[in-house]
Order: sequence, then C-alpha cells, then structure tokens
Amino acid sequence: MAGRKLLTADWRMVVLPVGSAARPEELAGLESVPAPVPGTAAEALARAGRFDPAAPTPLQDRDICYSAEVTVQPGRHRLIFEGLATLCEVWWNGTCVLETDNMFRRHAVEVEAQARNTLVLVFRALTGRLARKLPRARWKTMLIDEPALRGIRTALLGHMPGWCPEIEAVGPWKPVWIEKADAEAPQVEAISALLDEDGTGHLTVSLRGLAEMAGAMIRCAGHTAELKQTGPATLTAHLRLPGIAPWWPAPYGAPVLHDVVLEQDGVETWIGRTGFRRIEVERGQDGKGFGLVLNGLPVFARGAVWTSADLLALRDDREACRPHLEAAVAAGFNMIRVPGLGVYASDDLLDLCDELGLMLWQDFQFANFDYPMADEAFAASVKVEARQALARLSPHPCLTVLCGGSEMQQQAAMMGLPAERRACSLSGELLPRLAAEEAPRIPFMPNSPSGGSLPFYPGEGIGHYYGVGAYRRPLEDARRANVRFAGECLAFANLPDDAGLAGRKPSDAGWKALAPRDRGADWDFADVRDHYLANLYRIDPQALAVEDLERYLMLSRAVSGAVMAETFAEWRRIGSSCRGALVLALSDLASGCGWGLMAAGGEPKPALQALAHVLRPVQVLALDEGTNGLDVHLLNETAEPRRVKLTLLALRDGHVPVVSAFREIELAARSGQIIPAVDLIGSFFDITYAYRFGPLPHSVTVLRLTDAETGELLSEAFHFPAGRNLPPQDLGLTVAVERCEDGSWALEVTSSRFAESLHVEDPCFIAEDNWFHLAPGAPRRIRLRRRASAPADAAPRGLVSAVNALEGVRYEG
Repeated sequence: MAGRKLLTADWRMVVLPVGSAARPEELAGLESVPAPVPGTAAEALARAGRFDPAAPTPLQDRDICYSAEVTVQPGRHRLIFEGLATLCEVWWNGTCVLETDNMFRRHAVEVEAQARNTLVLVFRALTGRLARKLPRARWKTMLIDEPALRGIRTALLGHMPGWCPEIEAVGPWKPVWIEKADAEAPQVEAISALLDEDGTGHLTVSLRGLAEMAGAMIRCAGHTAELKQTGPATLTAHLRLPGIAPWWPAPYGAPVLHDVVLEQDGVETWIGRTGFRRIEVERGQDGKGFGLVLNGLPVFARGAVWTSADLLALRDDREACRPHLEAAVAAGFNMIRVPGLGVYASDDLLDLCDELGLMLWQDFQFANFDYPMADEAFAASVKVEARQALARLSPHPCLTVLCGGSEMQQQAAMMGLPAERRACSLSGELLPRLAAEEAPRIPFMPNSPSGGSLPFYPGEGIGHYYGVGAYRRPLEDARRANVRFAGECLAFANLPDDAGLAGRKPSDAGWKALAPRDRGADWDFADVRDHYLANLYRIDPQALAVEDLERYLMLSRAVSGAVMAETFAEWRRIGSSCRGALVLALSDLASGCGWGLMAAGGEPKPALQALAHVLRPVQVLALDEGTNGLDVHLLNETAEPRRVKLTLLALRDGHVPVVSAFREIELAARSGQIIPAVDLIGSFFDITYAYRFGPLPHSVTVLRLTDAETGELLSEAFHFPAGRNLPPQDLGLTVAVERCEDGSWALEVTSSRFAESLHVEDPCFIAEDNWFHLAPGAPRRIRLRRRASAPADAAPRGLVSAVNALEGVRYEG
C-alpha cells in the first residue's frame, strides 16, 4: 500500500539468558547474528550455524532480542506488526510502546519518529508465563509437552514430541511495517462476495480512510457502484452482478476470480480480488451426515491436512507453498485443511488456493486443550484474534468451512468425560457467534471431530478416521465404519523415493526415530505401514528388511499408496456414505518418512502418486462385492458429457486373457453409474473368486476407461481376486527415452505381462505419472520433470521396475 515501508533490512538478533537484559540499551556490545524479518529465531540461528533443525534445542526458555535502525521522515508514524511470537515488548527509541502475548494478533501503535530511529523487539521466555496459575482444566492432553501452553496463544507445532520436529516459534514471524500516522490512503476494511441461486453475484466493499472520497466508485466484472458514507471514516459500495461467472473448486469447474478496483478522479487502484460461490451443507436423509454443496452441486471433497511449507521459518509464502499446492491439485485434490495446532492460513496460501480451485477448511488455532475462557484477559485476546482472522480470511472464495478447533471434544471424551462436561464455551458459543457475524455464509463446525454419541465415532458428522491406518483394521472397515466426512484419515509413515531419503536406510541408527508416533504409544506409524505390508503382500516385513533391503523399501513405498487408493475408491463409490476425506498430512515437516504425502522440499512421494490414480474427475472404480461379484463404478465430475469406452480384461499369469468384454457408454455431465461386471461379460464368471469352484482362473482384472472418439486413456482400475502377492517374473519391460519439442524429457514404457506398481527411479527427474499398474500391450508415455536439486544440463538416467518384476530395466538419455 502506498506510504507503507516494509522493515526487512539489517536486523540483528541476540540470544540471552532469561532476565539478563531488561532494557534495549543493555544489548550494546553483545554478540549478535543477522536475522531475517519476517522470520524466526530458529531460522536466524540455523543460518548462522548455531541451530540444527534435525536436532532442535529449546528457544522459548531464553530472551531473544531483535534490533534494527529505521530511517524515515521525522513526524508521527504508525508501526504495524502482523505477528509477533509470542511474549514480546516493542521498544522505540528506548521507550516500550507495546507489549503483546498473542502471536496470532495484528498490532498497530503510533510513535514519534526522528530521522534515524532504533526499533527493538524483545521476545521474553515463556518460563514465567508457564508458571502462572490458570482456571483448572477439566481434561489434560498427552499430545502437548507443556500443559500450561493452554493459557498462551502460541503455535503448538514444535511442542508435540513424536508428532513433528520440536522447533519452537519465536520471533517476528510475519511482516513489520511503518507508515505515516496521517496517511490518507484508504484501507480495505471488508470485501464480501455472495452468489444467489439465480446466479446473481452481490459484492460489498467497505473502505476506511480520511481521504476525500467524493464521487469514488468500486468496479468489478464490468459493473460499478458509488462509495457512500456508512460511518465515521467508513465508505461502502454495494454491487449487483447478474450472471457473474462463479468460482468452482477443482475439478467441478473453473476457479474464476474477479478484480476489485477503486476509481477516483480518473485514477484506478486495484484493491483486491474475489470470487462468487454459494456454500451449503447437506446432512443426508438421516440428518447425521456432512457434505458440501457448492453452487447447488454436491461435491466430494478430497485432500489433505496442511501444516507448514517451512516449519523452520514458519513462512508460508508463495514460493514455498506453490509446489505443494500445485502437486495436490495435479493429484486430484480439491481441499486442504489448516488444523488448529499451527497458524492461520497465510495470505499467499489463500491466494494460491483461490487460483487453483482448492477449498480451504480453516480451523481456529485451538487444539486438544481445555482453554481457560474464564480468564478475562485470555478471552478478550481470543476475541480480537478471531475477528482479525475472519476479516482476513472471509474475502477469499476458497474459504469453505470454519471450525472451532481440533480434537478438543475428542480429547475430553477419551478422558471419560460425559457430554455435559465436554461442553466448551470457546467452540460452542464465542467462535460460532463471531463467525456468524463476520462470515455468515460459511459453514461452521464446532470441532474436528464432532457429532455422534462420541465425537470420534466416524459414522456421524465429522470424523477422524484411523480404522484403516493407526488402528490396523482390515480394508473392509472403511465401509463398515460408515464414514460421513473424514477431517483426518489414513496416516502412515510414507517413504519418499531414494532421492528424498538422502542416503538413510532402515539399518541406520535412528531410522525409527524418523517415523512419527503418538506420544506414549509403544508403536509408531512405520509399524502401521509394516502391518499392511504383511497383509497385502503376505510377507514378514522385518525378515524382508534384513534379507532383501531393496525389496523391503520398494514394497514399503508401494503399500501405503495402495491402502489409500483402495480406501478412497471405497469412499468415492456410488452410494457411499462418505462425502469427503482429508489425509494426514500433505507435506512432511522434516526430511524422512513422515506422515506427508510430499517430502519437506515439495516433491511428491510414491503414496501421493499412487493415490492420484483414483482421484481423477472421470474415473472407473472396481468394487469387490463378494458373492455379488465385481461392480464397476463410472464417475464423471466434469461439466461436460463424455462418450467413453469401458474395457474389461481378466488375465491369468499376467498376460493370458481368460475373459474380455467392452461397452461404449454415454456418461452424462456430473453423473455416475454402476455396471455389474457380469452384465458387461454377459454370463457367469467367478471374477471375485468368491465361489471357488476350482483353481483360481485369473490373477488380475483390468478395467480401462478411454475416450470413445480419441482413444485417450481416462482412467484405469484393477482387482486382485487372490491378493497382491503376485510372484516376481520376467515382465518383458521395455523403456525408450524421448526428447520433447519443448526440451523436456519423456519415457515410453511397455510390458508384455501385467506390471504391478510400476515406478521410475531417477536421481535427477521426477516421473509425473508413477507408481501405477500397467496392463500388457498398453504402452504408457511418462513425462519427466527435473528435480529442483538437479543440474540444469542433467539427462535422464535411471531404472523402471515393478513390485512383481524379477528385475528392472535401466535407461539413459
């Protein structure tokens, strides 16, 4: 904004024992390090070689001081702090002008400036505040290492042993600005965009400022309206926009955005961007479900839980967020959830979600604790925090769900508290009231999970489903549990490829420490992954890791994606009770085998690549209905009808057809249909091997959905009647390397036998289609994308293999 100056340069940082410097002048002559602002103390120390993110040391038990010289025109100015973590004193020219205790709040303070000024930020240790007496908690949590954090408004990331690296948030983690106190540039107070059932958009824009605004107009999508005085220094314009192009989430339509422009005295000033959508909640016939309806269309929300693109700096800027979000959309995701244990979505994260068609589920930043709302100062600070967050979030069309927090009701219920003692004024009264005032068209959920006899039961409302996953239930449990909407699900210790492991092997000391775990549990999520490896591939994972480490790693990479894909196929089927599921989590917070579907640097893991094959907008699914045979589900989520060809092929020994059939079908726009395999074949065939009237006739059924006119492959599905433990054999794999016209690279891969979980391993390139099954005689062209760490002149050189291949095939460009 004109007249503002971002204070980023020449900051220095000093780390001191608690209480050793009461005033800024006492810092003179002390050893300091350069400090990025916005940024964190951990980031500054890491850059100086004094902090190891892989073995973090505590920071919130010390005083940490930032200082900078600020040069401005003398006079009255305003300092603006977007976020200070967490107990902070702001000193301006030797005078304390602000004290803060909430890292989620924005602060502004007026100061008298000279030509040269000294700004010092003193971040006090939490030690004294942690000893403060609070209203007694009704329940405790094992997730957080320090129970007294319930009374301090700071991020819980960094305080959760076993869940994420213990990197504590300290410092000016969001921007610091200075501007003239009498600046007349108008400031945007609110932008509200609504969509009626008839397709009419309604835009309300409120500005605050002292400038003369007579005759000023707001323009959007070719329509204008005059700004009119609606309060002291406040002007508002209302625009009616018939037939406005709506904002759609992927893949249901285009995420159309519209610029909002201020016109005054012939000068145009861009003041924002928004989109128009209508959000409703569908509860189902029994009133116990939860499904989102966007612009009148029921949508299946699929995605993951977002934590941070950069835990060290706590900086979710555009450059850091983009690779994670673009990979999510490419994999078929259309929602991310920001849970209540980190920080609110950044402006750049919100903008990218708007642009990419990613719906945002935003928790208020509360998790697991019984928060001390009886403390008046705490409650007042929370109220300001929530209003500021809503004002920043609400103009963004991606904002789809607001939630009071994460696992508070669950924690209370698991401690044995009855329903009346689990009631929480924070998520049950204050936050829904504020949300209704500031964002009245956005659905509000009191907690994730919530609903049902117990909040963590997934058969009603919002569930956190770990039946398949942490609780090691069979895959059939995904249907038995009657999941309605999984706010979290399917956590595994997901292995990256070899490049992401950076040389670490399971035989290395500390390998198990890389896997996430629940605090107090005698198992971790690598054990969960091994459980399903044993069940799906009928092999002892511990023995395999000793006898054949490379095969153990390959099966470990395959299995979590296989489990997720089968579970999402169950939830996406026609007739499923499930209307959405969000995997824990989108990205790792450190290198290794964390919960993330992506590595910490933004590269997709095998699990995400495998899962992507059941999340396509035009999709075929194979559902084993036991003695009712195999049902083929066809989905078309797009706005256009598709003429498709469905082909079924049952193979013995990976290449001998025993049954084949095909049918051309008209798939209406945004529709689905079920075709029993027996109807497609035309006669009885024990395709699921349920009747067992003899030896197994085939090992895999291949379903291919192609465009009836062009032959383009749209989707594939596979069924293994006797499980995935196919014997390794010579698959007849061939690989050809191609140089594309645009200078990129691609591989042409073929197989003479069925290849399970075919994958490309290349130290310099990522295969954009990977960890898929390949039918015999069905060539696949795979685009390669250069890794960020690869030399610019590197050529492809790697291995193509499959879990049922005796050996892979090497290639070189």
